[in-house]
Amino acid sequence: MALFWIAAVFCILILGISGVCFYIAFYEPRNRKNKSANAILPPGELYAPYREITRQWAEEVRAMPHEEFYIESRDGLHLFGKYYQCKENAPIEIMFHGYRGSAERDLSGGVRRAFALGHNVLIVDQRTAGKSEGNVITFGILERWDCVDWVNFVVEKFGSDVRIILTGISMGAATVLMAAGEDLPENVVGVLADCGYSSAREIIQKTIREMKLPVGLSYFFVRLGAIIFGRFDPDETSPLKAMERCNLPVIFIHGDADNYVPCAMSEAVCNACRSKKELVRIPGAGHGLAYPVAPEKYVDAMKAFFYPEKS
Repeated sequence: MALFWIAAVFCILILGISGVCFYIAFYEPRNRKNKSANAILPPGELYAPYREITRQWAEEVRAMPHEEFYIESRDGLHLFGKYYQCKENAPIEIMFHGYRGSAERDLSGGVRRAFALGHNVLIVDQRTAGKSEGNVITFGILERWDCVDWVNFVVEKFGSDVRIILTGISMGAATVLMAAGEDLPENVVGVLADCGYSSAREIIQKTIREMKLPVGLSYFFVRLGAIIFGRFDPDETSPLKAMERCNLPVIFIHGDADNYVPCAMSEAVCNACRSKKELVRIPGAGHGLAYPVAPEKYVDAMKAFFYPEKS
């Protein structure tokens, strides 16, 4: 009987620790979701010089004509996106935002940048964010299937000749990179990955180290929490694994002053990519700030990569 109670307490302790880890890393309660949707930039000195310009971009994009779309995810969530048209028959960028962000917060500058290239844009609230449903962030594991479903929606909505570029920032970059390793229609002609991480495991373990916690044991509980409470495995796949199967052109852009997702992660994923690729480093840019820091360089790099005949 004593052994039974010891085992029971041990199991409860494991479940409790895993539940706390799940809540911290992956769960998005509604009050925090609404707060992140209304923010323009994360707090901190790093973002202070760009707060006003990004606020201006968000206000401009909010006022632009657009269409609103919903799709249903494979696990029954309603997902929301806004479509902005620059010109008819132009390529459509499908854009995905970062961890605990929203389309408006993270992608308003992306709309401006896409229009500079003559592209149309669909910005997506990822599951848990903005007007999309859900409470579990999966670091791109399930979001990659949402990306595939948005691609299929765009092909059905805009026709079989539509050209699509998958674009993501931070976790959104990981999302599109992992989607690029799946079967996609030929309409998808390229990928832009801005400051993405190499795997959920590596970015979570980096955060654990910064918290000065035991990495191996802590990640065990984080992963177990994801599997038990979130019903996904963060080790199922990764951008690194996906690039071994990718046959699309991929441009990686990363600020060399990024202390949150180190530029070395984009370097590793770029090295693993088997298709046409390029890594563009933006000097002095912190996490998610490559475009605000160097908008002309950013646009020129994309022009040279996707339209070399016009450069």
